[in-house]
Amino acid sequence: MNVTRRSRAGERGQAAVEFALTIVLVFFILVAVIELLMFVHTYNALADSAKEGVRYAIVHGNDNASPSGPACPCAAIDGSAGTGVVKTFAQFAFHDTSAMTVTVTYPDTTNPPANQPPNRVRVVVSYPYQPFFGLSWPSVTVYAAAEGRIMY
Repeated sequence: MNVTRRSRAGERGQAAVEFALTIVLVFFILVAVIELLMFVHTYNALADSAKEGVRYAIVHGNDNASPSGPACPCAAIDGSAGTGVVKTFAQFAFHDTSAMTVTVTYPDTTNPPANQPPNRVRVVVSYPYQPFFGLSWPSVTVYAAAEGRIMY
């Protein structure tokens, strides 16, 4: 019996050490999963914003500067077709649009002018993603693009 008591006395701290090592690993995995979810949310918000910009440019076509239709504060554009719509849509996803870059191009630059049917419009959105927890992880630039054909 004396041998059994000595074995148990040496194992008393084992559970605490195993718990400490395991909880550190579980905590790291939990933080990494949350960070990945935030990154995917950012990409989805940018992709949806680019689609909104393309949708706006497609519908308004060559009348981008003076939109018609329902009154909407997001219809105001910052120079290029759909830029204001993209940034407004991204704001609803809780993103800082001051660091966002929106590029609107017309790949078909033939006659008629670029912003008229049946030409295409392409919206590319770039955004410097800042990690949610900070933890000295690198900043990554996220890109999203959408393209469509002008209808009207």
